[in-house]
Amino acid sequence: MSTPAAVPSVLFVCVHNAGRSQMAAAFLSHLGGDRVEVRSAGSAPADTVNPAVVEALAEAGIDISAEVPKVLTVEAVQASDVVITMGYGDACPYFPGRRYLDWKLEDPAGQGVDAVRPIRDQIEQRIRGLLAELGIEAAA
Repeated sequence: MSTPAAVPSVLFVCVHNAGRSQMAAAFLSHLGGDRVEVRSAGSAPADTVNPAVVEALAEAGIDISAEVPKVLTVEAVQASDVVITMGYGDACPYFPGRRYLDWKLEDPAGQGVDAVRPIRDQIEQRIRGLLAELGIEAAA
């Protein structure tokens, strides 16, 4: 049996950090708890998180109403074990030894909560898969 690794760190990146990356970070924090470190950022952060995204997550029992879009920094990428981009990949700084994934997901920008729900559900399933890959049991 190997010695326990440090808590894995995951960074979610999309352009505005107002929709997909916020939902992914919220689900990973919610399901992974303190067993994973979670960050999210955008290359051109919006002023606020998409209200339809806040509403869709509230329906799933997750409150992100206090979240604020954050700018992507080189330091955030360097500090992360896994970097997951969402429609953004080419502009993300690359560092050897990091695991990079690109999740193709529809952008919820400008869409109502009815359009956001299926994106939210896809993200939740991907987060559950990621937790399994990391060997972390999802919280109930």
